[in-house]
Amino acid sequence: MDAPIALSLLIGLIGVALLFDFLNGLHDAANSIATIVSTRVLRPRYAVFWAAFFNFIAFLFFGLHVAQTLGTGIIEVSIVTPRVIFGALVGAITWNVITWVLGIPSSSSHALIGGLVGAGLAKAGFSAVVWSGFAKTASAIVLSPLVGFVLALLLVLMVSWIFVRQTPLAVDSTFRVLQFVSASLYSLGHGGNDAQKTMGIIAVLLYSQGYMEGGFHVPLWVVLSCQAAMAIGTLFGGWRIVHTMGSKITRLTPMQGFCAETGGALTLFLATWLGVPVSTTHTITGAIVGVGAARRVSAVRWNVASNIVVAWVVTLPASAAISALAYWAAGLVG
Repeated sequence: MDAPIALSLLIGLIGVALLFDFLNGLHDAANSIATIVSTRVLRPRYAVFWAAFFNFIAFLFFGLHVAQTLGTGIIEVSIVTPRVIFGALVGAITWNVITWVLGIPSSSSHALIGGLVGAGLAKAGFSAVVWSGFAKTASAIVLSPLVGFVLALLLVLMVSWIFVRQTPLAVDSTFRVLQFVSASLYSLGHGGNDAQKTMGIIAVLLYSQGYMEGGFHVPLWVVLSCQAAMAIGTLFGGWRIVHTMGSKITRLTPMQGFCAETGGALTLFLATWLGVPVSTTHTITGAIVGVGAARRVSAVRWNVASNIVVAWVVTLPASAAISALAYWAAGLVG
């Protein structure tokens, strides 16, 4: 392939990756703002600006361990080509759009991972997959919502004990203020974990094409571009999914919203520190179910929660299948 054509293809793929990052912010805006909107602490238009700001500055607080995992720990770097990245991105974007239109809070993260695996398998078979990294990520499908559930449940019990002598009005007023803090923390966790996934994709593409000196790393311009794309996507919101996350699973008070967001944020901080690309959707859903279950088991609409779980299970194979088809289709065109 001629150098100018190869460079144009590379630039186009980086644009597609940033489009995925934008859609990730659009799709997952609900994760950051569903609780603060459903408790009426902030109006939606203000909530998205709040979340977008903390999405953008997240790179100042976290290392790039998740980007390293996505770039080198899901499929073998040696088999990465522009066609593989194209297939992965098409699979992830297509699944994101389908679930966004249907209002299903599926995982953008696992759609991207499924896309990578599907395109890798289409190119090189099972040897393409870094199974240790894939297993670590797949296990997070179960662990991240479980940890979010447990932390949020414990926080509700602890806060209820601390404020047992306070009037409901006083508790409500206190946590309407504290929810600004918890929403900020969750948006930081979301920006810190999710934006890094696209950073890893762009970085491994640059590395595989010989545009990176000094070994695999994430250039600053890639970091800033990905954080900005996610923040802009968050500004556009994802109102259908906000409704599902914020009110269909369980009704939330400001105190419960604070506990859900804080439990989810702590889970994301831990995962990002460990370099595990978890689903922010899974995490906040587990936390919301946790605060609902702390009130009483019947407070959770388990049929809605179970439908969300089904979407989680389907995401990896569905996005993998779409990406494999996109990889083969690109070969026919090329």
